[in-house]
Amino acid sequence: MAATSPTPTLTAERILEATEEVLRRHGPAKATVVDVARALGVSHGSVYRHFRTKAALREAVTKRWLDRTSAALSGIVAEDRDAEARLRAWLRALFEAKRRKAGADPELFATYMVLVDENGPAVTEHIADLTGQLIEIIRDGAGSGAFTAPDPAAAARTVFQATGRFHDPGYAREWERPEADEDFASLVELLVRGLR
Repeated sequence: MAATSPTPTLTAERILEATEEVLRRHGPAKATVVDVARALGVSHGSVYRHFRTKAALREAVTKRWLDRTSAALSGIVAEDRDAEARLRAWLRALFEAKRRKAGADPELFATYMVLVDENGPAVTEHIADLTGQLIEIIRDGAGSGAFTAPDPAAAARTVFQATGRFHDPGYAREWERPEADEDFASLVELLVRGLR
């Protein structure tokens, strides 16, 4: 009799991985907790022990997805280079990450759009995290004299809002327009000059 390998322990992380795949396959409107459970080879009750509702599961998947962007951007914040270079790189990386997700992962992007409409906590936390990263860059620039920003938090909010067209999912269709990169570069140049 052949030995069978033990079933991996059901963890929240495994459920989230399976949920991402189910969302990619079926889209947010048709994906169910039963589909996730089936993909894992467990009962839907096992999934509900980790995530009490379908909404909680969807929120956790979106948070995990958004956290990847935040983590990548935090690396730019921590780099050992001047604040202006970090600000330019950070804004470019945010635009590219959002554009890539909209184009390469449309099903998860659609889930994110649903949550934006629901104003889920994951989206609010993501925006707060991104704004906090901008505050740190602008505060560093003000401290070194590269930027004139008496209130780095207000300046960061302004930069974030001004660049919304290049990271707010409501504008996703515009990101592939031929002039999008040129418009983005012009806006960043204007913002950086204003911060100086």
